[in-house]
Amino acid sequence: VQLQASGGGLVQAGGSLRLSCKASGMNFRINAMAWYRQAPGSQRELVATISSEGSTNYTNSVKGRFTISRDNARNTVYLQMNSLKPDDTAVYYCSTRWRGVQWWGRGTLVTVSS
Repeated sequence: VQLQASGGGLVQAGGSLRLSCKASGMNFRINAMAWYRQAPGSQRELVATISSEGSTNYTNSVKGRFTISRDNARNTVYLQMNSLKPDDTAVYYCSTRWRGVQWWGRGTLVTVSS
């Protein structure tokens, strides 16, 4: 399984970014996908999940600002991030569980300046 995340960068507070994660080596359409993030000095936290049917869940701090979505034709999961805050600064990882193993992408850095 390979998960290739992209789309991070530097943005001012209040701005937007869209992260993408392309998956390969698995049956993408039947698998739930997730975005995690890890801020400097903090533990990795779950940000959002999307089931194979498209049901979504979010951590409270991003509800109403972030949207997770998937395109099964492109084997890609997205994270649209709006109204970004400095507290959103972190390395963002996409992840999935496939055949009993938790797989992680390399991560993409999001920096939000105040």
